[in-house]
Amino acid sequence: MRYFIELSYRGTAYHGWQTQANGISVQSTLEAALTQRLGTPIYVMGSGRTDAGVHAQQQFAHFDVPEPLPLTETFLYSLNCILPEDIAIHRIVAVPEKAHARFSAISRYYQYHITRHKSAFHSGLTLHFRPLLQIEKMNAACQILLQHTDFQSFAKARADVTNFHCRLDFAYWSYTNDDCLTFHIKANRFLWGMVRTIVGTMIDIGQDRLSLDRFEQIILARDRNVAGRAAPANGLYLVEVGYPADIRQAFGKGPGAKG
Repeated sequence: MRYFIELSYRGTAYHGWQTQANGISVQSTLEAALTQRLGTPIYVMGSGRTDAGVHAQQQFAHFDVPEPLPLTETFLYSLNCILPEDIAIHRIVAVPEKAHARFSAISRYYQYHITRHKSAFHSGLTLHFRPLLQIEKMNAACQILLQHTDFQSFAKARADVTNFHCRLDFAYWSYTNDDCLTFHIKANRFLWGMVRTIVGTMIDIGQDRLSLDRFEQIILARDRNVAGRAAPANGLYLVEVGYPADIRQAFGKGPGAKG
């Protein structure tokens, strides 16, 4: 049987989502908890790979087991007790056999948070950036971004992909509150390092260090070397993963846990 997990995590302590040899990952931590609770080796596949230090308000992963699981609130609570405080499982549901956390996903929505004032409670959770940014000009850059589909200029040079095309649904900046400036972007897929590089380049626009004409030239160049520096990981959040109706319906049937 195949199950989807909906979870969230603070990425500060992890070397990204994917299991790797040189550090602790969210994936390996989740697999260890499931293996301990179920008494058999469990391997999970995530909807996408977040970089080291990136957070997720909503992430999905799937795993397979030979027998049905006891999907009760007590079962979910016991898993959350095994996991560290910075990873939380919200629900586990049975899904169709061919449902795939990564390949069945039809959209991903990210946010990037910037605060101007230092906060004892936001350390590691936002980019603390003091200069005042021109949000109108940055939103004008978003309108240019939405006219394009090839984002090779914003992908890491070592990105192992067959193409650099992404279909953007929206991209804009807004003030979440008086102090927090948030970048919103949703697409069918994202390239490795894409959102952070777009943010870093738009910060230059917001400081009048880069013109809108030059921004479009950067997109058309399809060359990572001409774009700005990637913004730090700590301000980036995966906030929503979209799936087709049959998978969404499955999530409406299973129990959920917030504890």
